[in-house]
Amino acid sequence: MTQLALVIDLNVCVGCHACVTSCKEWNTSGSAGPLPDHNPYGADPSGTFFNRVQTFEVGCFPNTQTVHFPKSCLHCEEPPCVPVCPTGASYKRAEDGIVLVDYDKCIGCKYCAWACPYGARELDEQQKVMKKCTLCVDRIYDESLPPAERRPACVLACPTSARLFGDIHDPESEVSEAIRENGGYQLMPEWGTRPANHYLPRRRVRMEIHADELERVDNPLRKERQQPRPALDEPSLDDVTSW
Repeated sequence: MTQLALVIDLNVCVGCHACVTSCKEWNTSGSAGPLPDHNPYGADPSGTFFNRVQTFEVGCFPNTQTVHFPKSCLHCEEPPCVPVCPTGASYKRAEDGIVLVDYDKCIGCKYCAWACPYGARELDEQQKVMKKCTLCVDRIYDESLPPAERRPACVLACPTSARLFGDIHDPESEVSEAIRENGGYQLMPEWGTRPANHYLPRRRVRMEIHADELERVDNPLRKERQQPRPALDEPSLDDVTSW
């Protein structure tokens, strides 16, 4: 059975939020769409995102690193949001494994949000229905688009190719190879949801910095600049008169 999913390489994600803005653009078609942001910096912000990028500082000073962690619906193979939905609005497609919401059936009760351990469900305050990543299902099957563009908007927008898209059940697919070769892992597997999306861990890179590389070239305290300059010979009277 096909299981479409995203594989995100944390080693090359730079936190530029191109995936966030492209997702907004594709799924809203402008500010009048169903995913607006109201008063985002005020006391009571509201808005719905299919994709978010969270940034963390890890390690102990001075050996710290910044990690950018994109997160959206993981399209679990055992999605806990589906069985709790009282109207059957949340469902998992058999043909490609994508978890979707039927907005005509959704009553905005938030049961799915409570069941999801990843915080991937949000209430659209305008339409009063639950929203989530759809893997751009309307785009990936659009035959009017060139084959190279039949991918989620976030994947197309990523400038560092940190986001891969494909069938993780196909052992020959790009995403399956990336998971095998780079130690791809699932988020919070202890919940038993079997997330389809995977992450590629950051690689440990040992950097050797020499002491002289920590000094600025124009540092006035460098040793060679601490040496007294040689005294200049005083001009003689003959030299002055010759000028």
